[in-house]
Amino acid sequence: MAGSTLGNLFRVTTFGESHGVALGCIVDGCPAGLSLCEEDIQKYLDRRKPGQSKASTARNESDTVHILSGVFEGKTTGTPIALEIRNADQHSKDYGSIATSFRPGHADFGFYEKYGFRDYRGGGRSSGRETVARVAAGAIAAKLLGELGVKFTAYTKELGGVEITNFDEAEILNNPAYMPDKVAAALAMEKVEKARDEKDSLGGICECIITGVKPGIGEPVFDKLDANLAKAMLSIGAVKGFEIGDGFEVANLKGSENNDAFCVENGKVSKKTNHSGGTLGGMSDGSDIIFRVAFKPTPSIAKQQDAVNENGEEIKMEIVGRHDPVVVPRAVVVVETMAALVLADAYLMNMTSQLEGFKKFYE
Repeated sequence: MAGSTLGNLFRVTTFGESHGVALGCIVDGCPAGLSLCEEDIQKYLDRRKPGQSKASTARNESDTVHILSGVFEGKTTGTPIALEIRNADQHSKDYGSIATSFRPGHADFGFYEKYGFRDYRGGGRSSGRETVARVAAGAIAAKLLGELGVKFTAYTKELGGVEITNFDEAEILNNPAYMPDKVAAALAMEKVEKARDEKDSLGGICECIITGVKPGIGEPVFDKLDANLAKAMLSIGAVKGFEIGDGFEVANLKGSENNDAFCVENGKVSKKTNHSGGTLGGMSDGSDIIFRVAFKPTPSIAKQQDAVNENGEEIKMEIVGRHDPVVVPRAVVVVETMAALVLADAYLMNMTSQLEGFKKFYE
């Protein structure tokens, strides 16, 4: 299977299946000397792990990470960092009734047509559980960029049609919806519980703000910073939409309204507005990078649906097992860490953009 590696210089390869022995990743290209321990990674995994609220699956996984290589005496060595997260609470028997059927909204049919067989236990590599490896790798990228003052703040902007109207960053980690708005979070969770009772699911929108990025990060053609962010986000299984800055709203604006006028603040070039979302021409412009990601409703629902089996017969299907009624709250940290992976790679690539920087490194 191709396509399990992301990045050019900061390269991440993930492995493992939802109901296999373990999941994990290899992180190659992380500079030596970065302070790193398992707790640095675990705090990100704890935000993603299941079973923490009514907004998530009841699957009971500790998602404990083990560093297998690439770290010595608390510092990265510059060699590949191997991380492992073992599965402990698989209920593969829950999927026996759908072993030969294609679930609506899932990758079952595509896998079957591509490979001639599929791992029906939770979807294998196409399962949302695969993102645990991404989060582990992204935690390292976030710590690396933290050395340069880059900060990532992701949160649920909208859940089940309930949108935030206030922003209190401290509130994000205080509610199961991961919303920076206490009132909106309570209303959204009511909708989540209603959908669960009705054997249905909900979708939503995650927003991410990246601060502290210096201007000029990214490449102007195929490796545009915003293009790579879009690719990273759309590689998350449940994501169906991406927009940066004003996004689709720019289609309704005039050039005089959409352009961000330049100015000088504290002796530095700045912008009066940020319709662009922090990128121009595929490179960062020094403003906050702001983008949004739309997640579809969880496809695994207990409500009866029309489906087809491998024999080409039309059937009725009711999916049993433990599934999230909405994926957005647990996906917030996935968005955050995937953004960190993209930025870490872009920062390393940018080191070769000017001769003076190249000479300074080796002098």
